[in-house]
Amino acid sequence: MSLLPPGTPAPDFTLSCTADQRLSLSELRGKLVVLVFYPADFSPVCGDQLALYNELHTDFHRLGADIVAISVDGVWCHAAFREARHLHFTLLSDFEPKGAVAKQYGVYREHDGTTERALFVLDREGIIRWSYLSPVGVNPGADGILEALEALQPSAAAGTRGAS
Repeated sequence: MSLLPPGTPAPDFTLSCTADQRLSLSELRGKLVVLVFYPADFSPVCGDQLALYNELHTDFHRLGADIVAISVDGVWCHAAFREARHLHFTLLSDFEPKGAVAKQYGVYREHDGTTERALFVLDREGIIRWSYLSPVGVNPGADGILEALEALQPSAAAGTRGAS
């Protein structure tokens, strides 16, 4: 199994964001979406990575994007992590069946039961336009995400940017 490449329709899913609320990817259709798969709540690299995205939350919204982070941790762990880190975006639990969504995206680490550290930018129609797999111990930062989102802005799509 490998990371889903750009041009692939993003597999739809429905996951829990709280003990009594669920979110489907299809509910975000019409918006740009940043999917962040990360190994575990409260791990040092994951904490730093998601704190960075939290700091850039307004930049993502300015570019018309929602950020959604996914790990195999449960909703109660997510709730504690979100509160401890003061996160302002949705954390989804790929807990049961464990890693089912991560497997669809080619980012489940079968040998340790977590996800890879992977990023996906989806266009308004739900097509993956950018994907990146980072070494699990390395914070991938946000430059690639921001560049992908900027390339999907109406002015970029109208051809004001050079072809790459």
